[in-house]
Amino acid sequence: MLIDLSIKNLAIIDSLHVAFQPGFTVLTGETGAGKSIIIDAVNLIMGGRASADLIRTGEEEAAVEAVFALPEDASLPVRLAEMGIDCAGELLVKRVVSRSGRNRVFIGGSLSTLAILADLARDLVNIYGQHESQTLLRPDNHLRLLDGFAGLVPSRSAYASLFEEYRATLARIRELEEGEREAARRLDLLAFQAGEIREAALQPGEDEELERERGLLVHGEKLLRASQEAFETLYGGDGAILDKLSEVKGKIAEITGIDSSLAPLLEGITSAAFQIEDAALTLRDYAARVEADPARLDRVEERLSLIQRLKKKYAPTVVEIIAYGEEAEREAETLRNRERTRGELDAALERLGKELAERGRELSSRRRIAAGELKKAMEREIHQLAMKHALFEVSFDGFAEPRATGFERIEFLFSPNPGEAPKPLAKIASGGELSRLMLALKQILPESDVPTLIFDEVDTGISGATSALVGEKLRNVARAQQVLCITHLPQVAACADHHYKVEKRVEGGRTATAVTALEGDGRVAEMARMLGGVTITERTLEHAREMIEEGRRQAV
Repeated sequence: MLIDLSIKNLAIIDSLHVAFQPGFTVLTGETGAGKSIIIDAVNLIMGGRASADLIRTGEEEAAVEAVFALPEDASLPVRLAEMGIDCAGELLVKRVVSRSGRNRVFIGGSLSTLAILADLARDLVNIYGQHESQTLLRPDNHLRLLDGFAGLVPSRSAYASLFEEYRATLARIRELEEGEREAARRLDLLAFQAGEIREAALQPGEDEELERERGLLVHGEKLLRASQEAFETLYGGDGAILDKLSEVKGKIAEITGIDSSLAPLLEGITSAAFQIEDAALTLRDYAARVEADPARLDRVEERLSLIQRLKKKYAPTVVEIIAYGEEAEREAETLRNRERTRGELDAALERLGKELAERGRELSSRRRIAAGELKKAMEREIHQLAMKHALFEVSFDGFAEPRATGFERIEFLFSPNPGEAPKPLAKIASGGELSRLMLALKQILPESDVPTLIFDEVDTGISGATSALVGEKLRNVARAQQVLCITHLPQVAACADHHYKVEKRVEGGRTATAVTALEGDGRVAEMARMLGGVTITERTLEHAREMIEEGRRQAV
């Protein structure tokens, strides 16, 4: 909802600030007072086209600021949060237009782009009466409005979900078709790689074990000779160390028989003899295991060479090579199953296509029924709004292939005068007619689409009882949405919850626009002016009071 609007140096407005409230608000004033400039300002905030001609004479730039209150359950705060804008329930938007061309956009206090502003504005405000930012002038919106009228939103959502599944399946089939050659080449490569790795029959840690074995085989003779010589020196040869130690042990034993002080030494030598004997036996067993086998060394070298080649081709470790081979096997199996997968996808596409066609036919049928009902309802409403001979139609243009929204494009057609064939709204409807068409549509579809609606020219070409009816319909719309309306008719203004007067003032030789909130006698005076023109009598004032009071009674 628009709660605050500030305008600076725009056309004849030097500085203007208006605070708006919920409900139905009218802006009235003499022709040329600047009411349309306020609409121009809001249009700038919505991302409309800016021109240096809008800047007040003598100034270098114009600026418009607007503050919107955002409902907590709306999607817009979520979108803003994703953009890094913390709005805390309110959103500040600013547009600066410069003669130098350095136009700037600020959203939530941060510099932004016009495209982002225009996108966000669609969820904030709709203006009816100008040819910019018109819901009714965008045919893409017509199908959404018809589905809302027909209560088809859940059915349309279910259809859209099914269509997405259909499109995804079709995309997978096309991907398979486009990749046939590449898949064949890929399968050959994967089959070779997986076979090479599988044939190698690698084991985790195998390379480390082979490296250790190779080291032993390369130095086999040296290891055998050294271990045998060490054994002979300790145990097996003439004059072995263990024999010498036994002699020493015997002499110390004789000493300890006389002097027991060397008993600990005897125990140490005895223990050393056992340890030397164990070492000698270990050396003997080691020498028995040592191989000096050139044939085995060749086999180890060959195996290590194979592993090294595989490391260069596939991965730096044996474990990773094994994993690569397993993944190649899986991918190759997937490619081998392409035909089976294609068959399954073809069957799924056929099933989805039939279901999509069935749901599409149901949507189309219900839409055509609803289109007839919408025509009757719209013509009933617009005939009440001083367009007694106007015609409203819904045209259908079928598609050969399904689309995300169904099997047809629809567009609203309109004929304001008898004898004229209905044509697209954008080609035939005037600003006032568009405003009344939207007002009529809002009576039929009261659900809110954006928080704020602005009606301009809605009272063009109407008077009397029709004017009062327009006011009542605007007030009905304002029960769900904020409605701002520029009007020249007192019957419309009498239905408003809030009334603002727009007027020109001359200050210091310059013309400026001012906006004043009207209450009490001020509102009565403005209503009297709208009723009686230049000469305002007591009778005119009394009539104005009666209209305001009647409007209040009807609002309860």
